[in-house]
Amino acid sequence: MPQTPDPHLSDPPWAAPPGFAIGLRRLAPEAWLEGGEARPWARKDRLLRAVPEKVWGETEGSRPGQAEVAGVVARALGLRMGRVDRPPLLVAARRVPDDLVLMERRGSDWTVSALSLSAGSFFTADEALGRSLAALHRPVPGFADQLLVRVRRIFDNLPDEQILERRNWSVTAWRGLYAPEAAAARRRARALQPRRPGSGLYLRCERQTLRRLPLTGGILFTIRIHLTPLRALAGDPGAVAVFARAWTSAPEDFRRYKGLDAVTPGVEAFLAAMGAGRPETVTDPSEKASHDPG
Repeated sequence: MPQTPDPHLSDPPWAAPPGFAIGLRRLAPEAWLEGGEARPWARKDRLLRAVPEKVWGETEGSRPGQAEVAGVVARALGLRMGRVDRPPLLVAARRVPDDLVLMERRGSDWTVSALSLSAGSFFTADEALGRSLAALHRPVPGFADQLLVRVRRIFDNLPDEQILERRNWSVTAWRGLYAPEAAAARRRARALQPRRPGSGLYLRCERQTLRRLPLTGGILFTIRIHLTPLRALAGDPGAVAVFARAWTSAPEDFRRYKGLDAVTPGVEAFLAAMGAGRPETVTDPSEKASHDPG
C-alpha cells in the first residue's frame, strides 16, 4: 500500500530555491507554537539526566530574560509555569516540543545566553552557549560576507509584536531528534544496505522562529525538528517531483555544508526508483501549464 506523506510535507521547505538565504516570513501569534507532542518533558528529561551539558546551559545574568521567556510561553499555552526551583527557560522548554534559545546583546553582538537544546541538528548546548551570531554561523558558507550584517539588523530592529519564521532541510540517516554528531550520521548513511531504495534515510526539516522579548530586550529563538522517512514521499508523485527538483539543483556549497555526499547514493537510488532520477525528467505534474521558477 502506498505511504501517505507526512502532513508537514504539504508545504515543504525545499519548495523554495535551494541554497543559503535568510528566508523569513511573518507568523500570526496563534501559529507560533505548533504543538503536536503530548509529553515533550519525558523526552527532554531523559536527555537532561543522561547528557545535561549537551542539552542545557545558562550564563550569568540570563535569569531575567529566561523569566520573560517562561511568561511568553505560558501565555501562548494558556498555562501557569511551576517549579520555580529550576531555571525559567528550562521550565518553559519542558512544556513544548521546540528547543528554546535565548539570545541577548552582549557587547557588539547577539549572544546565546541560555538554551534548552534537545534536538539540535549536529550541534549541542555546550558548543553554542556563550557564542555570538558570527561564531555560531561561521561554518555556513557566505554567512559572514553576505548575511551577518542583515541578520544583526533583523535582531536589532525586530518589532515587539512581530514573529518571524524560517525553515530549512536536509537528508540524513539519523533517525532520532537528538542528533549530536554529524560524523556518526554520515557513517550510518555509508553503512546502509537498504532492501528498498531510500529506506533508512530521513528528511530532517527544521522550523525556526524569532520573537522579541519586550521587557528585557532579548530575542527568543525556537527550533522545531520534523523527522520523516524519505520513503514517505513515495505515495505522492508531485511531492517526489518537488523534492527531486530541489535535490538536483542544490548548489555544491549547500551539499558540502549539509554533508549530503554520504546520503547521495541512497537518495538518487530512491529518485530513480520513483522515475525522477535525472534533472531533465524532473517535472511537477501540478505545474504542467505554468512556468517553473526552480
